Amino acid sequence: MAFALLLALPVWALLAAALTWDAGAIRVLREMAATTLPDYVGTTVALALGVAVGVALVGSATALAVTLFDFPGRRVAEWLLLLPLAMPAYVVAYAYTDFLQYSGPLQTWLRDTMGWQGRVLPEIRNAWGAGWVFVFTLYPYAYLLTRTALAERAPQLLEAARLLGAPLRRRLGAVALPLARPALAAGVALALMETLADFGVSSYFGVQTFTAGIYKAWLVMDDRVAAAQLAMLLLATVALLLWLEQRAQRRLRFATQRSGRAGAAAQPLQLRGARAWGAWLVCGAPVLFGFGLPVLFMLRPLWLGWDELPWQAFGGWARNSLLLAAVSATLASTAALALALAVRRLSGVLHRAAVRVVALGYAVPGSVIVVGLLLPVGWMQARWPDSSLSSVVTATVVGVIWAYLVRFTAVALQSVQSGYSRIPTSWDDAAVMLGVSGARLWWRVHRPLLTRSALAAWLLVFVDVMKELPATLVLRPFDTDTLAVVAHQLARDERLGEAALPALTLVLVGLLPVIWLSRSLRASSDG
Repeated sequence: MAFALLLALPVWALLAAALTWDAGAIRVLREMAATTLPDYVGTTVALALGVAVGVALVGSATALAVTLFDFPGRRVAEWLLLLPLAMPAYVVAYAYTDFLQYSGPLQTWLRDTMGWQGRVLPEIRNAWGAGWVFVFTLYPYAYLLTRTALAERAPQLLEAARLLGAPLRRRLGAVALPLARPALAAGVALALMETLADFGVSSYFGVQTFTAGIYKAWLVMDDRVAAAQLAMLLLATVALLLWLEQRAQRRLRFATQRSGRAGAAAQPLQLRGARAWGAWLVCGAPVLFGFGLPVLFMLRPLWLGWDELPWQAFGGWARNSLLLAAVSATLASTAALALALAVRRLSGVLHRAAVRVVALGYAVPGSVIVVGLLLPVGWMQARWPDSSLSSVVTATVVGVIWAYLVRFTAVALQSVQSGYSRIPTSWDDAAVMLGVSGARLWWRVHRPLLTRSALAAWLLVFVDVMKELPATLVLRPFDTDTLAVVAHQLARDERLGEAALPALTLVLVGLLPVIWLSRSLRASSDG
């Protein structure tokens, strides 16, 4: 309970700040409503709508292609479509900017070859460019959930519709898409939460979203009240999306057990010739735009500036990132194991509520967590000026690790709870009857069965912490730069050749959970 309350402190602090209305807070809100707030709202809403439509179209199209149709290389396409999960959105933004900007290689080549003058291609650093980046880095959320939903029931129901005389287009529109709608909605909601939580893309592209506004209000205008009010508006929006996502998940009623191997009639529809090439186009374009091209674009400046790369400094950045990620992943996984065990053994209302509070953490944007952590630190500093508690949070790694735990313990908890769901409680009863209880029961029964889930939890948190930018950017101690922070700073200074090294390192680290996820999905489909 105490740990859950500690993780919930940022949200409670924001609520307290939002409910503390005085003349100054009302004045700040009025000023924002007359100046910046309409831009933040309009830009954020337009960006969210564009991302929602794009993610829904790309996610559903790719899921339909690999689930309902069979074409040469379909198994390869299934795991290739997961690759954009390894790409931090801000790295993709750096890559496209370097290649497509006015001084980039593409426009320079077009001017030299065609004799054109001035700007040849439209500017990518705007809301349209941000939407492009988000769609092709976040569509795997919709793809994964939709693919799972379709794979479990769609082939059999589509075969029944075929036997009733329905043509292919009607089978897809009347059977497949309604089956996948709840899963697709959940995937889109997850993608929107990631979009609202982003800071790297919106800051680098100059897009005035809520997250960029929060940092501007806090760090540039030095106005904590404005930052807290913007953070509360963003938190309310994310809470609505989280409710919609959970509602969509509850509507999923797909069978998880298959009754034997599906017959040949229920197998995916075979595609040959032009149709097979069309399926590969549907699956290949998102992978190309979300992973292949950005990696190639970042390799070019890395190769050209190879002799000038700061290898010694890179070692320090990598060491800081690895240490923070390893410590945070270990603490988050340990806390997740303790919380999951407490709920399993006690299952009281308070313990279930504590788990729900922790599970909300991943939905809270990093910028909101930063404001929620720094507000109580400021209050304590004002109340006890001689106290050193605030310096412990802001001048050491305690603050940044705290923020990591608030945001990513939910990731570890979900993995551990998934592992516990495969351990029947009757096994605990049998162990107790054999004289094994308490800590010995966990060590001899639960621990061996949870090893895979715990390792997966540790890996997922490790990679998420490595890529985390907003919280690290503000809360990191002096001279504790990480790969994500350095990549952002170098790209902001237009030193994209130097930024390529830490950026591509993050991509390589991000491939680890993608490989694990691909193997897990392959094992479940073959099982």
